Amino acid sequence: MKPPPQTRTTPQARPIRLGPRSLLTLTLVSAVGLAALGWPLFAPPTSQVSAHSQDAPWLFAGLLVLLVAVVAATIAESGLGPKAVAMLGVLAATGAALRPLGAGTAGIEPMFFLMLLSGRVLGPGFGFVLGSLSMFASALLTGGVGPWMPFQMLAMGWFTMGAGLLPGPDRIRGHAERLMIAAYGFLAAFAYGALTNLAGWPFIHRLASNIAFDPDAGVPANLARFIAYCLATSLGWDLGRALVTVVLTLTLGPAILKALRRATRRAAFEAPVTFHDPAR
Repeated sequence: MKPPPQTRTTPQARPIRLGPRSLLTLTLVSAVGLAALGWPLFAPPTSQVSAHSQDAPWLFAGLLVLLVAVVAATIAESGLGPKAVAMLGVLAATGAALRPLGAGTAGIEPMFFLMLLSGRVLGPGFGFVLGSLSMFASALLTGGVGPWMPFQMLAMGWFTMGAGLLPGPDRIRGHAERLMIAAYGFLAAFAYGALTNLAGWPFIHRLASNIAFDPDAGVPANLARFIAYCLATSLGWDLGRALVTVVLTLTLGPAILKALRRATRRAAFEAPVTFHDPAR
């Protein structure tokens, strides 16, 4: 009697998981970024906030070192090879090329939707590096290099990393997954705008506006000023970014997710293909 035919089972591509070293380096770079963004809120009134407005180059240099550490730790712990790094470079270049498409048009930023889906597939470690490198490459491409760049890199890295931290594809698939990603993208688009606003807001002279940073005020008062500043200056842009991200995720998301997951399987990011007996 002939044995029953064996069927080939292709494993589902899952986000690359964080190991202890990857988690440690990501925590370190996030702590540095949060300190660089939020310290003026907690600085004493006697501190010279404006004296730190030229610290961005030092933050940028330290950020690049930490990004390399995240990549090295993720590759070492996950057993990834040159294909993973090549895919990271291709996605970063694609994201950088997409960013100029929305230049000068409020909220039309297709780069965010690609970062969102890529982070979902590649996981938080590679997602953080991808978002940061994409922003760096796009700044070089568009001439947007300035003291704001390291803060944009951090914010985009966190945005992309967050997509990799969403509940895994083995638990949520199909339309429910796309709705979850779109909801996250909508909220994260506003968070990105708030973080990038925070990079420059402390250096606006308090006499110029009643929504500027006041070093003599307490944290609650300055938070109220900052919220008013965001509503007055970037709400329209952030809302446009959020809506465009949602629309592109729901319309193009299925095809992009499928392509990215197929690419990760072919790049051998996952376990080898196995065979099983359908009769069992």
